[in-house]
Amino acid sequence: MAAKGYRPGRVLIFFFVGVILSYVLVAMNGVWKPQLGLDLQGGTRITLTATGDVTEENLEEAADIIDQRVNARGVSESEVTTQSGEYIVVEIPGQSRRDLLETVERQAQLRFRLVACSPSSNRCGTAAPEVQIPQGDGQGPLAPGDDSQAGQDGGKAGEKGDGKNGGQNGGQNGGNNRPPLAWADDATAAASDDASPTAEPTDGATAEPTDGESADSASESPSESPTVVEAPDAGDGGNLADKPLEWYLNPDPAAIKAYNEFQCPADGTAPVVEDDPDKPIVTCGEEGEKYLLSPAVVEGTDLDDASALIPPQELAWIVSLEFDGDGADKFGKVSEALYGTDDQFAIVLDGQVISAPRMNGLILDGRAQITGDFSQAEAESLATSLKFGALPIAFEDDPTSETIGPSLAGDQLTAGLWAGGFGLGLVMLYCLIYYRGLGIVVLGSLGVAAIVTYSMVLLLSEAAGFTLTLPGIAGLIIAVGVTADSFILFFERIRDEMREGKSMRVAVESGWRRAKVTRLAANTVSLLSATILYVFATGVVKGFGFALGLSTLIDLAVLFWFTRPAVSYLSKYRFFNGGGKLSGLSPETLGMDRVPAGGKA
Repeated sequence: MAAKGYRPGRVLIFFFVGVILSYVLVAMNGVWKPQLGLDLQGGTRITLTATGDVTEENLEEAADIIDQRVNARGVSESEVTTQSGEYIVVEIPGQSRRDLLETVERQAQLRFRLVACSPSSNRCGTAAPEVQIPQGDGQGPLAPGDDSQAGQDGGKAGEKGDGKNGGQNGGQNGGNNRPPLAWADDATAAASDDASPTAEPTDGATAEPTDGESADSASESPSESPTVVEAPDAGDGGNLADKPLEWYLNPDPAAIKAYNEFQCPADGTAPVVEDDPDKPIVTCGEEGEKYLLSPAVVEGTDLDDASALIPPQELAWIVSLEFDGDGADKFGKVSEALYGTDDQFAIVLDGQVISAPRMNGLILDGRAQITGDFSQAEAESLATSLKFGALPIAFEDDPTSETIGPSLAGDQLTAGLWAGGFGLGLVMLYCLIYYRGLGIVVLGSLGVAAIVTYSMVLLLSEAAGFTLTLPGIAGLIIAVGVTADSFILFFERIRDEMREGKSMRVAVESGWRRAKVTRLAANTVSLLSATILYVFATGVVKGFGFALGLSTLIDLAVLFWFTRPAVSYLSKYRFFNGGGKLSGLSPETLGMDRVPAGGKA
């Protein structure tokens, strides 16, 4: 007997509605061609040159981290290799992919420190020297506490915005306008009482003068390179160095002296900092404001996860952080100490302060959100770098970047597509000859599987960076055989049931129950194989495993929501349930004198 209430027509309608919705999403993205891999379209090659004392182990570790970054979702199929003991070569599908350069080379040393001294604090006694930062209406120098932008590009030195909303009064101290840090428990930690200015990062290494900048400052050094300044040594912290919650309230004289004597670079570039987590440091923010910071209270190694997202009912991108148990405990103690005070803590990335908020709530769950004027690319780049850790070595500035062509000729892709099309045609022809009328279901199922596969490839290209390589195409072609095997198994079960004296309507349902179990077992094996290839392989083999797993899941969807209801629907017609000569279920085909009649599905 059929499952009670099973309506094949309704199942087919819902299935096709789902297919239509998938193409609506494709249309919304506006991309109708899948992204191709290095072997089919070429891409961008970035060569990083290691500096300092480099070992083979460090170089391989750095290459592994970079590989995890550029293949963060596992399906973009970028290639990362080492050469000559000092080079790391990154090849990324697609032209002009220098947008990934920062993600590739960022050190991603994340630390949380307490602010002992800042331009808005008098704890260190001597007022901070003024920093000439051209901005606003050009009426005069700004105090280092002024901000002209949020600049949330993840702490990369020099790549800053143009301060489009900042500095409306050139000689007025703007206080402490820095991007805030928000928390998952809705205890938003605002950086100041004022709204944070917005930023618009540029592609260059220096900031272009805004309309409000003085003409003199813009003309004095139109092409001057960013200043390289070394931050002073703040000492070892004295007796309280191992107690940062006490040290930041009473910094030692050596650290105060180093802070008062230092001046941040006027062009906003990050100073060179020896970022020892056990010692206090003097460093700068993204707008040139200087800080004296305590030894680290929470390390980036305490980070469990980092992701870029847009929170519900909000419009801005944020970077969500989740710390492990030890990191969560440390954060809880810091929030208890700072909550209800005007004291700040600093988020330090690669030695530069990217945010210095106050604590407006108790942090008990170890979850945080770095907020600011992020674009999607900036948020994803920062989250990826933080998630996969810091590089064990440094690289020279200005790595080489070049465009490379496809490794396979265009005729190889054409030959592969022709081979797939020819194989698909043979499968369809065989099914029509052997199964006759039931072969129509085979043709429809294969066509529907192809339509669904194409929409999934397009959506994954946009959502997950999936690139289609020749091995990936091979994985999709192999799925033709897997899908056809599902039909053959189902149809043969129906024939066996009818040979036992059941009508077609009854045979379809009983045959489905038996075929379903066998098909699920077979597809489970295919999924396990695809998973093993995806997890343990690298490069294009990983892409082959992903394509094979995707096509196997699509096969199951088509089998359950198209093939089965289509056959059930056809069983209502006399041509099929009466054993028509060309139905594929005739007495001659079944090897019987007559087709069993009667019965209710």
